[in-house]
Amino acid sequence: MKRNATAVWNGSGKEGKGHLTTQSTILDKTQYSYTSRFEEGPGTNPEELIAAAHAGCFTMKLSFVLGAAGFTPDSLETKCIITLEDGSLTESHLVLKAKVPGVSQEVFDASVKEAELNCPISKSINSKISVESTLEN
Repeated sequence: MKRNATAVWNGSGKEGKGHLTTQSTILDKTQYSYTSRFEEGPGTNPEELIAAAHAGCFTMKLSFVLGAAGFTPDSLETKCIITLEDGSLTESHLVLKAKVPGVSQEVFDASVKEAELNCPISKSINSKISVESTLEN
């Protein structure tokens, strides 16, 4: 499987602007700029997209891991916070809220760890990964 996205940038790093388009066109000439990346301007940025990718990948992997253990989640909600410091991604912190009927805390914790270590995005980023998880009744 191969997926693609295209970035177009016009102008200087600080004053220029660009847009991103994904193969699926869910992002279709979506704006990004210096202000959307380093300030609070409109548009997206690479770190936000990595956060979305990591949250989505981890959450889907966890669903598969729990399924293999015989459990079907009612809901898995993951927020990912990416830290950019001195030009490097230094941390990806995942905050998970889960509702999984019948699962023990021990099986849940082991499943979360497996998903953390083995989702493709976790394997591809070179930064500290941490997970804070809550199993709700």
